[in-house]
Formats: sequence, structure tokens, C-alpha cells
Amino acid sequence: MLTANTNIRRSQDWLNLILAALLFFSPWFMGFVGDFMPTRNAWIVAVVLALVAVAALTAFAEWEEWLNLALGLWLVASPWMLGFTGNPAAFRTHIVLGLLTAAVSAWAVWDYHHEPHATA
Repeated sequence: MLTANTNIRRSQDWLNLILAALLFFSPWFMGFVGDFMPTRNAWIVAVVLALVAVAALTAFAEWEEWLNLALGLWLVASPWMLGFTGNPAAFRTHIVLGLLTAAVSAWAVWDYHHEPHATA
């Protein structure tokens, strides 16, 4: 039986899946598809984020949310780490989607630790 917290957690995983789709298509939407580094970074992170979100939707494990949190933080740091701070569209896209991904994942981790768990 699904509880209210399980439904919330599932909605968080759906949000991460939507953010992954936005990230994947962002090079075309935001016009930086011609810039190799941010485009490849967006695609790779989006695919991993989507795979983890789908895994979390099928069988929740806390590590999935921590991995999504790390991916969100990577997106925030990647413009500096990969050297594309000079591309405003890619820079803003990575920062905004990274912060949103990290926030949703942190919310999922927080929610998991504050929900009563069944004991045997």
C-alpha cells in the first residue's frame, strides 16, 4: 500500500525525470548545442539522472537520491570545472537545473529520513 510519503517521493522522482529531460534537450532549446563541453556534459548527466530516476520509481533506494543530489551539485560546479563560464546560456542552464535537481533530491533524502518506517 502506498502512503502519502511514498506518493511524495514518487513525485520527487518524476520531477527528477522531468529535469533530466529538460537538461537533455537544453542544448537545442538554449542554443549551445555547438559548444562541445557543455552539450556533452548536459547529455551525459541527463542520461544518468534519468536512469537513476527510473530506478527510483521502480524500486526506491536512498543511494539513488544521494546520487541525484551529487549530479545536481556537479551541474552547478561543472561550468567552472569544465571551463564554459563564458557561455551564458550553458552557464545559466547548468546552474538552474543543477540547483533544482539538488533541491528535489535533498527534499527526497530529507523526506525519507523523516518518515516513519515499518518495522518487523
